Amino acid sequence: MAFDHARESQDYAERFKQAMTSYSAVQSSLVLDALRGYDFSGIRTFCDVAGGYGHLMCALLLANPNLRGIVLDLPEVVEDVHELWARKLGLDERCQYVAGDMFRAVPKADAYSLKMILHDWNDAECIEILSNIRKAAAGASRVFVVEHVVPQHDVPHFSKLFDIHMMCWGTGQERTEAQYTSLLERAGWKPADSYYPANRQMGIITGVCA
Repeated sequence: MAFDHARESQDYAERFKQAMTSYSAVQSSLVLDALRGYDFSGIRTFCDVAGGYGHLMCALLLANPNLRGIVLDLPEVVEDVHELWARKLGLDERCQYVAGDMFRAVPKADAYSLKMILHDWNDAECIEILSNIRKAAAGASRVFVVEHVVPQHDVPHFSKLFDIHMMCWGTGQERTEAQYTSLLERAGWKPADSYYPANRQMGIITGVCA
């Protein structure tokens, strides 16, 4: 799998990091567009699971001054302090980086995001991740699954090309909204609303504590 190769090859790991960073700016913009007008007032602490250097989390914090954020990722990611976006943007007091493994446990929070994470894994692995988040979820928590959502079979979309890429890359796949909804249900979440930016390049499928 590509993640294993990244641990073995420093050159590949560096190129992978650069690619993920370059995608983040566009993806964060699409998330903010999709969630324009969303009511964040019931959320105090928002955790971005496997959130890398925190680009999405910082974008949410800048757009919502009352939020506090947690970015969970592997130790080698969060210890790369010169790359952390909260530090670059002066958001250190509102954004905490936590070293951990989403397959083991996640921090307690009022809301969670998974941006381009579940498409890396097969159904069983996705349910394990979502179940771990459900166990940690505090009160009326919610989860935001951010992905390239596959539309109807006769609608052209980037997700369909990317699905071929995922077949070669690891155990994951791109999925339809119904498939993500099914994963949420099987992990103990109650599916809620879905949100899309104007260009529908990405989608956000949400779940709430059942």
